[in-house]
Amino acid sequence: MSEKKKVTMDEIVSLCKRRGFIFPASEIYGGFANIFDYGPLGTALKNNIKNEWWKKFVISRDDMVGVDSAIIQNPKIWEASGHLSSFSDPLVECKKCHERYKVDNLLSKKDIDNSRQIAAEVASNWMNEEANRTQKIKKLEEEKENFSKYLKNKGWSLQTREEYLKHIVALEKKLENEYHESKKEAGAIKFLNNELKMKQYIGLVALVALRYLVDCNECGEKGDIWTLPKEFNLMFKTFVGSTQEEDSVAYMRPETAQGIFTNFKNVTQSTRVKVPFGIAQIGKAFRNEITPGNFIFRTLEFEQAEIEYFVENNNQTSQKHYKDWTDKTKKFFTDLGVKDENLSIREHDKDELSHYSIGTSDIEYEFPFGVSELAGIAQRIDFDLKQHEKFSGEDLKFKEEGKEPYIPYVVEPSFGITRALLAFLVDAFDRSDGSDGRADGEVTLRLHKKLAPIKVAVFPLMKKEGMADMAKEIVKTLKNQNIETYYDESGSVGKRYRRQDEIGTPWCITVDFDSLKKDDVTVRDRDTMKQERVKIVDLPKIILEKLK
Repeated sequence: MSEKKKVTMDEIVSLCKRRGFIFPASEIYGGFANIFDYGPLGTALKNNIKNEWWKKFVISRDDMVGVDSAIIQNPKIWEASGHLSSFSDPLVECKKCHERYKVDNLLSKKDIDNSRQIAAEVASNWMNEEANRTQKIKKLEEEKENFSKYLKNKGWSLQTREEYLKHIVALEKKLENEYHESKKEAGAIKFLNNELKMKQYIGLVALVALRYLVDCNECGEKGDIWTLPKEFNLMFKTFVGSTQEEDSVAYMRPETAQGIFTNFKNVTQSTRVKVPFGIAQIGKAFRNEITPGNFIFRTLEFEQAEIEYFVENNNQTSQKHYKDWTDKTKKFFTDLGVKDENLSIREHDKDELSHYSIGTSDIEYEFPFGVSELAGIAQRIDFDLKQHEKFSGEDLKFKEEGKEPYIPYVVEPSFGITRALLAFLVDAFDRSDGSDGRADGEVTLRLHKKLAPIKVAVFPLMKKEGMADMAKEIVKTLKNQNIETYYDESGSVGKRYRRQDEIGTPWCITVDFDSLKKDDVTVRDRDTMKQERVKIVDLPKIILEKLK
C-alpha cells in the first residue's frame, strides 16, 4: 500500500462531484447557499454510516431504544430548551464589502480573554456603586480620562472614544437591571461569567473595542471597518397555518436532542426501560449558519445521530458514563477505518461549556482545513428534563419500584453524520506515488468494506462469448444476498479496476474465457491488488464472509 498523501479539500470536492458522491444543491440555478445534494454513491455511503451507527449503538445493545421525532415541533420546546433566548451568535459586517462574520470566527481566545478582563473590571466598578443612576453616569464621566488614555494608545479618534463611552453607559443600565434580577447571588464578575449574559456583555462592550483589531478576510480592509455586533438567531423560522401571524410562528429544529427529551415520558411508559438506558435518533437538523463553509463540514441543513443516555442523578455516575461514551465514540471511527493518529479528544474549558453542561469533550479530526469537531459528548445533567417539566407542567420524573421518583442525569454522545462522511472520505483518500503497482497519481478510496457504497463490481472480459450473460447472472445472485453489486462492461479491465478503486469498491470480479469452462472467476482485492480464482457457486458465501 502506498504512503498516504496529504489530501486537499479541492481534491475531495472534485472527486465527490465527478463520481457522484455529492452535488451542489440547485446547481442548474446556480446553486443555493451552502446546501448540497447527495448523489448515488454519496447516498449509499451516508446510509451505510447511519446503518453501522444504528447497529453499533442501538441494535447490539439491550439498553437502547430509538425514536424518530418531527422536524417542526411546538415552539414552546425551543423556549424551554433555551434556543429562543440564547441560540444566537454576535454578527458583524464589513462596512466596505458587506461580508458578514460570526464574531467567534474573527476573534482569538486571547483577544476575548483580554477584553473580558478589561470589561469585567469596568463592570465590577459600576455594579459596586451604591449611588443612583445619575451618580453612576457622573462617575463614568470622571473615569473618562482613564479610558481616553487607554484608547489613545490604540490610536483611536475622539469620535471613536465617544461612541465607545455611549455603549458603556448603555451597557451599565442593562447590567444594573440584570444584576438586581440575579439577586446579587455571586457578585459582579461571577455574574458576567454566566454564559447567557456574558454573550450579551461581550456583544455590547468588549466587541466594540475588538472590532478595530481585526482585518476583513474578504476584502482585506483595515481599521474601523466593522459594524457593531448584532445578535443573529440560528433557527430557521416558518409559519404553520394559512396566515403568517405571530401566533403561527414555528421553527425548523436546530438539533434532534429535544425530540428525545419531549418523548421521555412516552418512551419510559411504553417500553418499561430501566436506568441506565438510552434513546437514539438519526435525523435532519437546520441551522441558519452565518458563515457556513468547508464543503459539507458546516451547512445549513445537516444530519445528526444523537443519543440521550439517562443515568442516576449524581455526578459520579454521570462522570463514569461520560468517560465510557467518550471512549466508545472515538472507537466507532477507528473501528471503521479512521486512523487513530488523525483523531484527538479535547476536553472543553469551563468557560466554553454550554449552559446545560458540567463537562463536554469533542472528538476532533484533522481535516485538510485544520483540526475540528467530528463528534461531541456532553454531561447535560438534568437540565433539559427539568426545563420541559417546568414549561409543560408534565411530571417527567423517572419512576422505579422501591425508589423515590427523580429526574435522571443525561450523557449525550452527538455525531454529525455529514461530518463523519467527510472524515471517512478524507481518511480513505490515497493518491499513489507509483510504488504500489499503480500509476503515479492514481487515486484509491480505501473506505472500510462496511462503508463502501459498492461492495462488488462484476466485469465480463468481453461482451461476447456468453461472458456478459454470466457476469449479469453473478450480479443478480449477489444482489439477492443484499450485497451492493455493480455491473460494468465499458473499457478495458484495467480502466474498470481504476474506476472502482476511485470510488472505494473493495472487490472486483472478472468473468473470462476460463470462467466459461471451469465455472470460476477472478476476484481482485482493492487494497492488495491480489487476485484469486473462486468458484462461482461459492461467491456469495465468500463475499459475505469478507464483509463480516
